[in-house]
Amino acid sequence: MWVRRSAIRPVPSYATLPAHALESVRDNLAEDDEEARAQLDEAFERFERAQPALASHVADALGKPLDETALALGYFLALTVWLAFERSHGTYIDEVKEEELQATDELLTLDEELRRADPAEALDSDDVIAMEQPHVLAYIHEHIDATLDAHAQEIDVDDVHTVYRVVLVEILALSYSVRKPEGYPVAKTELLA
Repeated sequence: MWVRRSAIRPVPSYATLPAHALESVRDNLAEDDEEARAQLDEAFERFERAQPALASHVADALGKPLDETALALGYFLALTVWLAFERSHGTYIDEVKEEELQATDELLTLDEELRRADPAEALDSDDVIAMEQPHVLAYIHEHIDATLDAHAQEIDVDDVHTVYRVVLVEILALSYSVRKPEGYPVAKTELLA
């Protein structure tokens, strides 16, 4: 429930990613051999088939001239987020349409502008998203922090911010695309939304 105004729509409780989905994906991606690379390639192809507009959005954003480390981080995080949603929600994920993706991006932009315009605002837009999807945001922050620590001298921080924002839009778009499972109880706060 929001304490302050936000342009970001709340994420339904059934669409929240559990920590174990991210840990499972992390364990599968930890291998660095030919089989693991083949699995990553196959997973990215599934992502492109299941979410063509979202995959295109990610590819367009990461196709700009970016620092190599930021680029690798971006593809890793985008694929990890998709795999975690796929593992957790499977057939309950609808395809994110281009207009839905654009609307989500615009909501994030509007929320960022609202927060910059209010000097009393203590939260950033990613803090709001973290309240809705805490496990995935903690996972993303962990990997960004580790990358920045390991490559502090040579990484372009602006490129990392570009990657981060693309992943935030992906998280929101996928969150909004999850259908309510049959028989799932509706929370009181979701009735009011």
